[in-house]
Amino acid sequence: MAADLSALLNASKALTSHLSRPDLPSVNLSLDQIEAQSRRLVSRQPGTSADTSRANYLLAQAHVDASALSNSIAHLNTQSTFSPLQALQDTDVAGYLRHAHEQNLISTIEEGRRETQEEFYRVLEDRSRRDWEARKKRVFEQLGARVGGENRAVAELKKSTHGKSLLSTSVGPSPNLQMQSKMMAYDRVVAELNTARLRGTSFPVVHAFVRAASSVSSDPQTLQTAQNFHILSKITGEPPSLPPVSHAGAHILNAPLMERKFARAHLGDPESRDAIELRRQIAKGAREALEEQYMDVLERTLQARATEARLGGDPSVANKIRAYVLVRHYRGGQWDDRIDIVAGQPLWAKLFYLVRTGNAEAALEEATKFQSAIEHRESNFLSHFRAWVESPDRRLPKPHRDQLHAAYNAHMLHSSSADPFKLALYKLMGKIDPARRSVPQVTVTTEDWLWFQLAMVDEDEFGGLRGLAEVLLSYGERHFDGVPGQKGSKRGVWAGVLLMCGQFERAVAALWDHPETEVEAVHLAIALAYHGLLRVPSRAETSDVTPLTLSPVSSPALSLSTLIWRYVRQFVKMDAREALQYVYCVCLSSDQPGGVGKEQVENAWELVRRIIVLANTGAAWEELVGGFRPDGTRFPGAIEQSAPLLKLEDSREYNEHILIRAAKSSEEADRIPEAIKLYNLAGDYATVIGVLAHALGNTIAQPSIDEKARAIERTAADILRHYERTNRAVGKERDAVVRLLRVREAMDAKDAGRVETALELMESTDLIPMDADVAKITKRAEEFRELPDALQRNLQTFLTLTMDILAAVHQKVKNSSLPDVLRQSTLASLRKKSRSLIIFAGNLKYRMSPDVYSYLARLDVEIAL
Repeated sequence: MAADLSALLNASKALTSHLSRPDLPSVNLSLDQIEAQSRRLVSRQPGTSADTSRANYLLAQAHVDASALSNSIAHLNTQSTFSPLQALQDTDVAGYLRHAHEQNLISTIEEGRRETQEEFYRVLEDRSRRDWEARKKRVFEQLGARVGGENRAVAELKKSTHGKSLLSTSVGPSPNLQMQSKMMAYDRVVAELNTARLRGTSFPVVHAFVRAASSVSSDPQTLQTAQNFHILSKITGEPPSLPPVSHAGAHILNAPLMERKFARAHLGDPESRDAIELRRQIAKGAREALEEQYMDVLERTLQARATEARLGGDPSVANKIRAYVLVRHYRGGQWDDRIDIVAGQPLWAKLFYLVRTGNAEAALEEATKFQSAIEHRESNFLSHFRAWVESPDRRLPKPHRDQLHAAYNAHMLHSSSADPFKLALYKLMGKIDPARRSVPQVTVTTEDWLWFQLAMVDEDEFGGLRGLAEVLLSYGERHFDGVPGQKGSKRGVWAGVLLMCGQFERAVAALWDHPETEVEAVHLAIALAYHGLLRVPSRAETSDVTPLTLSPVSSPALSLSTLIWRYVRQFVKMDAREALQYVYCVCLSSDQPGGVGKEQVENAWELVRRIIVLANTGAAWEELVGGFRPDGTRFPGAIEQSAPLLKLEDSREYNEHILIRAAKSSEEADRIPEAIKLYNLAGDYATVIGVLAHALGNTIAQPSIDEKARAIERTAADILRHYERTNRAVGKERDAVVRLLRVREAMDAKDAGRVETALELMESTDLIPMDADVAKITKRAEEFRELPDALQRNLQTFLTLTMDILAAVHQKVKNSSLPDVLRQSTLASLRKKSRSLIIFAGNLKYRMSPDVYSYLARLDVEIAL
């Protein structure tokens, strides 16, 4: 038995004899000894060492050959990593193919993983950059400038508010001249829109925006903007114009309103019949817009290349298409490759271009002329084509589709010589293989490709328009707009693409993301909201960083109020009336369900209040909020006249939600005259007097009077005269205002050297008793605590002012040339008044500064001498 075990041990050692080295000791330890040795090695080491030599030494003590392992790794040959586990014979074709197939799968998976990783990091970097740009833009807007620094408007605002926060009311930088011209052109359209809304009539807002854009410039960006609005006009079916109110135009003005026409379908259940019909209309309208655009391109091409076109005197569409095909596909005396000539005509190309330009009926007439030649080549094509053209939704019945698919698969699918235009016609009619989204030589431009996608869309198959939208979103903006600054890049194409696939909120956000198209973004959003094609988020979902709200469980939404405020804040101080016109558009979404519509109305009210607080004062400000005529009658302002646009039912709601709350904001912003006027307009007379008293109390305590304080005093005097005449706000507060105004008059008289008048004015306030009746003085001191706060907190001012006046009068009388008897009696009267003031001050239950008591006592001693 022992011999067998010894033989077994020797045999096991022989298995690894070729790996051993003579300079290293062999391992002759049991398992328990190896474990104990390992534990001792570990216990001796405080931590991991970075010293390679020390590590090798430790490993060698544990009988690990580190140098051999390093050498093996260095000479590792990875070329055979993916070689078959079993060698393949040269004649094993099946094995070789199986191995090649497996390696292709592995390579494809690895390449897909690498591309996915690269795309992930690219998207992550792009998203991070966008988020950073949005946050930076938001910060700069809050600071009042987009590129650092503080503009003049912000400096003026801080100066007027003494640096206090004002409802986040920083204003942006002034736009350049070109931008101002563009903004003014759009401003007029928005004002006309609101005028029509007040009248209860429809307004072609999209076409008006097209005309406004075209009137400013003719650069490529403006043309793209006009094209985007044109796409929207075709989607909404908006008429190009509405005549003014007249007998001839009465039938149009009495037509159903376009306002919020599509709101129910767009905002409701996406699976409802209305939503499906809306998506069909979007695809149809976008396709028609691209067809009209292509027809315009075709006619301009024929004009530019009239000699090649050889148009002749026939103005028909078919003749124009013939000439265009000649220009495009006939060169050097021969037609382009794969152009099939039927009866001497490039018939398939002519038919396709007729369909491409929206002249399908003309294409059917052209095909009928060459029926026999077509039937000889493609049997039953004409019957399929007729059924397709005459179908209202361009959808063939199943028998026709089955025959088309069979013909297509039989001799066109894999043919290298089939006419591309015939191929495109078959794909369009049968909606064949929609996953292959392009046809060589046919979908040449971006517009051609988009038109082809829209023509292939079927709401009953392959996801319809929403499926196309997912594909387009996967391509992203770079695929259509390009990279800014590079040749061929053009802003606005991506927004047009999103419009055509019904992603209206994303289209607006795509324009807003770029400073050069922000103006277009705002007005596109207004046009969409007018037609009910803009979804706004709830207040809880609204982001402070970006107007667009994306959620995995709901459709995209765009905050119209945020967009409009960031736009109008640039000119709100200088042109508040125009800013209001934009704010009125926020209420277009007031019918959105789920409480969101009500929040939009409240947002509009908040923006109106901000504009009131921010707007420059003067006659223009009163035109906004209203005011009083010299005879005391009240006249309404522009906001009150447009109250229906803000969903304000009556004057009570207008006063409560606009005037009073704007007055509170103005008061918090230290714009006291405006706050007083707003409270007065709202009929809150008690608050007017309270604010006046508080403001006058603050101005009395100021060491120096400024123009702002003077404005408060003038406003107080005007309102006080009106209230006394109408007997309003009678009580202690109004009496306090009267007393404070007289104190100010006394101050002015004292400064002007009219000390006797100043003393009479202070005595008329009846704030300080001066008749030397101790009992009466004590009683008045006790009653002083019941006076309004504006009087109580200015006690020190009243006492020192009165004592200064008494001292000045005393000095003047003492140095006068009055008869001695009169002078002595006057001085005695002044001493009595001075003594009464000291007694009054001593009886007051207020803690004043010791310096004040000392000052009063010193002047009293001077008067007594």
